[in-house]
Amino acid sequence: MAPVFAEGVDDEAVEPNRRLFEGWQWWLFGVLAVAYSAFHLISLNIYPLETWSFRILHICGALVLGFGLYAGSRFAEEGKTARPSWPDLAAIALLLPAGYALVRAVMMYYTMADGAMRIEPAIENWHYGAPLILATCGAILLSWVPGQARHRMVVADVVLVVCSIAVTVYLLTVFNSPLRASTGTSFAPMGISWAAIAGSLLILEMTRRVAGLALVVIAAIFLAYVFLGPMLPGFLGYPGLGLGRFFSQVYTDAGILGPTTAVSSTYIILFIIFAAFLQASKVGDYFINFAFAGAGRARGGPAKVAIFASGLMGMINGTSAGNVVSTGSLTIPLMKKVGYPARSAGAIEAAASTGGQIMPPIMGAGAFIMAEVTGIPYTEIAVAALIPAMLYFASIYFMVDFEAARKGMKGMSKDEIPQFSKLIKQVYLFAPIIILIAALFMGYSVIRAGTLATASAAVVSWLSPYRMGIREILKALNLAGTMAIQIIAVCACAGLIVGVIALTGVGARFSSLLLGLAGVSQLLALFFAMCISILLGMGMPTTAAYAVAASVVAPGLINIGIEPLVAHFFVFYFAVVSAITPPVALASYAAAGISGDNPMGTSVASFKIGLAAFIVPFMFFYSPAMLMEGSWLQILRVALTATLGIVLLAATVQAWFFGPVKAWQRLLMLIGALFLIYGGIYTDVAGLAIAALLFTMQRAQGGGAKPAISS
Repeated sequence: MAPVFAEGVDDEAVEPNRRLFEGWQWWLFGVLAVAYSAFHLISLNIYPLETWSFRILHICGALVLGFGLYAGSRFAEEGKTARPSWPDLAAIALLLPAGYALVRAVMMYYTMADGAMRIEPAIENWHYGAPLILATCGAILLSWVPGQARHRMVVADVVLVVCSIAVTVYLLTVFNSPLRASTGTSFAPMGISWAAIAGSLLILEMTRRVAGLALVVIAAIFLAYVFLGPMLPGFLGYPGLGLGRFFSQVYTDAGILGPTTAVSSTYIILFIIFAAFLQASKVGDYFINFAFAGAGRARGGPAKVAIFASGLMGMINGTSAGNVVSTGSLTIPLMKKVGYPARSAGAIEAAASTGGQIMPPIMGAGAFIMAEVTGIPYTEIAVAALIPAMLYFASIYFMVDFEAARKGMKGMSKDEIPQFSKLIKQVYLFAPIIILIAALFMGYSVIRAGTLATASAAVVSWLSPYRMGIREILKALNLAGTMAIQIIAVCACAGLIVGVIALTGVGARFSSLLLGLAGVSQLLALFFAMCISILLGMGMPTTAAYAVAASVVAPGLINIGIEPLVAHFFVFYFAVVSAITPPVALASYAAAGISGDNPMGTSVASFKIGLAAFIVPFMFFYSPAMLMEGSWLQILRVALTATLGIVLLAATVQAWFFGPVKAWQRLLMLIGALFLIYGGIYTDVAGLAIAALLFTMQRAQGGGAKPAISS
């Protein structure tokens, strides 16, 4: 039989609402995407811009590219009538107010450049704000009319592009003048509020197109709270903010231009470019082939391949659902082939892909936001993540291995997998990641380390069959510009929510609620914090889920006496695992689409496989050594005993250890697992005693049966 080789894993995914341009439109948006990526590389490394200006341009570029590449409604099916012409005619009419608002924004720029202290309110309200809001709202609604042609851009989206530029020109004008200091006060020009309202609507619409409705609905609820909050009873009530005062401040570093956009405009965009260069040099294919060679012959081989490959890929690409689609299209069918039910195959892939978000050194994108929010160096965060990531993947590995042993599954034959001896000759393809890690721990900044790693990916490609010349580098920059749209829109939308939390003080009220619960029980407060983190993260990409939870939940945990690193890791882990938590589990739903199983059943199964991720974060509080806080002896002891605890936990779930496990033994195993994961001296001794007792009993029952744990 011919060996299985991973191919196409690095190919760009094409979403259902993604336009496929031809001719001059393909060239136009290709050039824009390349220019957008190059703009960030130049600004971050050679010619830095003023902070707010850079972030405004960062968001504007994503909006312009996004409205060009992603449709607001479904495309017309082949052979069916396209949508009617009236939406395009109405959109052409809206081009007039949109264009007028843009012209007025440019005129205001020249007025301020000539020394004017501020713009006349009548001009801002009626000659800029009114036409801008009219064009924005009208074009968004018109873009929802279904039946668009996939190969061309509708006029409504052209209007939205013009509105995005009009917002940007005005904000750049005002925020580079003394009027910047007036935001959030009664002296702020109303034009800032009109630009912020239009900008917020554009961000929400772009988020809906690239990330679905979940985050948009949550953002809408928070925005509604700004104006309805004063009418709410109890701890949710607050004095209230006016329309002008709120929106004049939400499009600043207190909200949309705050930590989430700060991270997306620096670290995240840089690592997206890095990932694009890796994809161009086919490193993703190599990662999966390497995993097949290393783990393919083990019991339940394709499932173990999924664990290693998804961990490596998920660490880089930063999205759980996206990782499922890229690696799962290969691993899920192979898992089914060796005997895994469709549900188990999808669940294993979903759990493994989600774990990539907590795999150092890159950890998706949430770790960069954590570094920005907490002020803790990124390298410390990456080191602290080592033991929890190890425990998570150990849990999935032993879940898979015990299930394979219980069902008598085999691995793949030698003829079905790539030869390790051939792949080892290409081990230099790991060099960019090694260079990244080395540069970070040598003290280079994250930006410099990421740039060096990106350059090394191009250099290393010259040793492989996929050499990167000028054309391939431009393709990689084009891919990066396209890949960045989703995460930038999500971060900007999350910034809108963070702005509401900061400006209304709702985060402080959640903190007081947690403080009250902690007076009853700290465990109860942690459980409540877990529920809020998962609830806020449901249906949302990891980055947005963590950004919102970090604003609402983490301050409350810190106020009840938990260390900032522990509090943020606690929130981060539950924001990540929301992708496999029923009832809304994006990664599980994506896996179910490939496996052909029921989405809810797959999400329940992936929840079970990732169970350790719901227990380990509680131990951050009780045993900080899990986050590398303590002596090396403490850290080593906790790592070893917690790993054994994870093995017992997996055995409990799968009802198999060194053989079948009886019901009362499973209960005893669960107690031993929790004792060992807890990390205390006495609980470790008790857990080890239980593990030894179970081992002895299993060996006696099995009569020297072959151990279930195999590599």
